Amino acid sequence: MTPASGSRVARLAPFAALLLAASVLTACAPQDAETGQAASPAAGTGSAQAAGGCAKGALATRKGGTLTVGTDKPAYAPWFADDKPENGNGFESAVAYAVADRLGYPKDKVSWVVSPFNKAFAPGAKDFDFDVNQVSINDDRRKSVDFSSGYYDVRQAVVALKSSGFASAGSLADLKGAKLGAQVGTTSLASITDQIRPSTRPAVFDDNDLAKAALKNGQIDALVVDLPTAFYITGAEVTDAKVVGQLEGGGAEQFGLVLDKGSALTGCVSQAVDALRSDGTLARLEKQWLSDAVSAPVLK
Repeated sequence: MTPASGSRVARLAPFAALLLAASVLTACAPQDAETGQAASPAAGTGSAQAAGGCAKGALATRKGGTLTVGTDKPAYAPWFADDKPENGNGFESAVAYAVADRLGYPKDKVSWVVSPFNKAFAPGAKDFDFDVNQVSINDDRRKSVDFSSGYYDVRQAVVALKSSGFASAGSLADLKGAKLGAQVGTTSLASITDQIRPSTRPAVFDDNDLAKAALKNGQIDALVVDLPTAFYITGAEVTDAKVVGQLEGGGAEQFGLVLDKGSALTGCVSQAVDALRSDGTLARLEKQWLSDAVSAPVLK
């Protein structure tokens, strides 16, 4: 190519700089975990954060130098321990701190706030940088919030008192006549209506404590929760109950960290989760905190 004159170079220099900057941003943009395509700012990867390359400890958090994490109260085992998310015990507390560490925020730079389950993925501004609370990733929720990559693969399970006639159910058909219950807004409730399809309308509870009380009192025949929670309930809380079986999902259900819609942190948080999965940290934490939830009959 023939060299351009000095004046032409001067005129083109600003445009060349803009093109170079655009190419760098495109190359460094975080990718969507499901499609592998570069995520748009609307998907939660703000250009300013992408340009910063997820600089450790210097992200665009709600409070400078601090990562704010939300979860519900009470914070149930085995996901948390002693209703104290900040102690680092329980699977989700441990995952939250592992993600924070990857992002450059040690434990003393992590702050916890209470965020009710339903409110976490409802439309509107959030008071957390990300929320961790057994929130399953689905397209409907994506309309209101961003999700990180999935940090746990899960199935739903049915819990019944050992004395119940439904304790020996071996199929979904055996549960058709049962009065089932689940927490409001959960995929557990959706599993009742979409998969089991009982003849009686399911009971809906504000939280799992109320649902467990209803099971104990005979107000419902069985409770649907995620599988690790089912094992914890039957092993430590309602010991005269049993895990009847797990539901066979139509696809892999995953829990994801919840972020505000269009959050500049989504790409960085997903990168952290992906790294923890790749290096075996998630598997190690799952074995440490959820090891009891290993198997249950599949109800078809």
